[in-house]
Formats: sequence, structure tokens, C-alpha cells
Amino acid sequence: MSILETTYLGLSLRNPIILGSCGLSSTADGVRKAAAAGAGAVVLKSLFEEQLRAEFPAMDDAGAHPEAAAFLENMGLHTGAAGYLELVRTARREAGIPVIASVNCAGGPWWAEFSRQLEAAGADAIELNVSVLPSGPGESSESIERRLLEIVAGVRAKTKLPLSVKLGTWFTNLGRVVAGVAGAGAAGVVLFNRWYKLDIDLDSMRLSSGPATGDDSDHHESLRWIALLFGRVPCEFAASGGVSTAEQALKLVAAGAHAVQVCSAVYKGGYGAITDIMEGMERRAKSLGLAGMDGLRGRLSRFMSDDPAAYDRLQYMKALTGIS
Repeated sequence: MSILETTYLGLSLRNPIILGSCGLSSTADGVRKAAAAGAGAVVLKSLFEEQLRAEFPAMDDAGAHPEAAAFLENMGLHTGAAGYLELVRTARREAGIPVIASVNCAGGPWWAEFSRQLEAAGADAIELNVSVLPSGPGESSESIERRLLEIVAGVRAKTKLPLSVKLGTWFTNLGRVVAGVAGAGAAGVVLFNRWYKLDIDLDSMRLSSGPATGDDSDHHESLRWIALLFGRVPCEFAASGGVSTAEQALKLVAAGAHAVQVCSAVYKGGYGAITDIMEGMERRAKSLGLAGMDGLRGRLSRFMSDDPAAYDRLQYMKALTGIS
């Protein structure tokens, strides 16, 4: 048994490293390369709600996601449901590791039924990337959370596949939202969804996209919230954002993560970055005298701490100012 073997969403993984949803996981060839590099699983590139809407124009188009629509138009990505289902079938057949389908939804009526088709195509799990950006001044936090939970419960009712939900940071009480998502039927939560960064081109006086890849420091926010919530809500956690080293990945496991998603590191260093992180994790775990990931997971979480107050804001103030 490998020291890195773990489970996530009830799936057996040879290690916690997952290629997250990105352009590299949009083809069967990309999935094969990730598997060959040692990834424990792959999350396929998200299918956007707008791609389903294009195939079902008669359906209600409420809840459109303008950012995704512009992205599809600019990038020329028009593969709809049929192409995505074929990707699931091919990747599942050829990769030899768990394949997690990803759907980017804002609340349209298609996802619950489409989840059945993903299950029939052979997906091992579904990651719901629910795009709820609370930008309307008149929209209450309760209505945003209700819409999120309705989407999760609707999909849960249509499929037996394990579900995870990829969340953003835009919530008043993230712990309450995570608990609600688990109650609606999700087995896992991915922290965090990274919004495409917005920029402005003054020469053309138009909106433009900001940096496309994450920063190494991004993983600290995932680290904080996984450490705070592990053991206190009935679901598993996957970390997403800014992970590029074995040390970072192991810290996230120590906080409570069952899996760690990587994207930017692979864009920057090729698929070999997966191998480097995986092999580095194994060496470091052995140097720490660990027998396996179960012995590390959650060890430095608030739930397992003898001093949970150390995770509270007062302690940050103390560390920074010396206030006792």
C-alpha cells in the first residue's frame, strides 16, 4: 500500500493530487497525460450552462451567466452536451483513474436531468461549480444560499453519483453554507472557486481578462477554511487554488483535505509538475514518519486542536500586535 493512498467522495485514489477542471482536462489526451504523470483523479473541464442552453433553445434561459457566455464566444468553445458525454466515456475508458465531471451552473433547469446522462456515460462523480456571484444590491444572502441549495438538492435527486460542490468565498458564513450543502446531499466541498479576474483596457475602453493562472499564495485561504471546518461539518474537503509544491499539498492534508487540486502548476511546469508534487509528498511524508495520509489528515485542524482559540481572530491580532 502506498503511503499516499487516500479516498475522496468514496473513490479510491492512489494519491491526493487531482488535476482540477481546466483546459488541460478538456480532452481525452490531456486526461491520459495527467494519469500517466501520476494524478490520483481528474476533474474534467467544466461544461457551462450556456453550452446546454445552445442545444435546448426552447428552455427557459433564466440565470444566464454573462461571463461564461462571453468566454464561449471569444474562445470558440461550442462543444455541448453530446461532446461532453463522449469526453466522459473516452476519458473513463482510457485513463484508469477516477474521472469527475464538472458542470458550471448558475441555476438553469438542465443540470438535474443532465446529471443522469453523466452517470450513464461513466463519470465517477460530479463536481458542481455553482456560479452565484452576489453582485446585486437587492439580493439577500438568504436568497443566494437558497438558490445554491436548490441546485444541489435537484441534482442529488436525479443521480446516485457522489457530488462535490465548488464554492467561492462570497458568503457571510461559509460554515453554514458548507453545512447546508452537505445537508442537501453533497459528499464533498471544493475550496475555493477562483473567479476569472477582471481587468480594463483603457486604450479600447473595454473590459478584458486579468491573469489566468493562480498565485502560490492563493492556497492560504483554502488552508484557513479547511482547518476551521474539518470535523465540524459532515463532508470531505478538496483544496483548490495556488498549490504548486509537495509541502503545500501536505499542509492542506494536515488541515483536513482529502484531495488537493492543481491546475496552474501544470500549466507552468507541464504534466511533470504532477509527478514532482506526488514524489515530493512521498519523500516528505516518509521523513515525517507518517504511515499514510489518514494519520496526517486533520491533524492541524481546529477540530483536533487542544487550543481551538488559536484559530480565532483574536489570536491573529495577538500574533501581529502582541496583545494578550
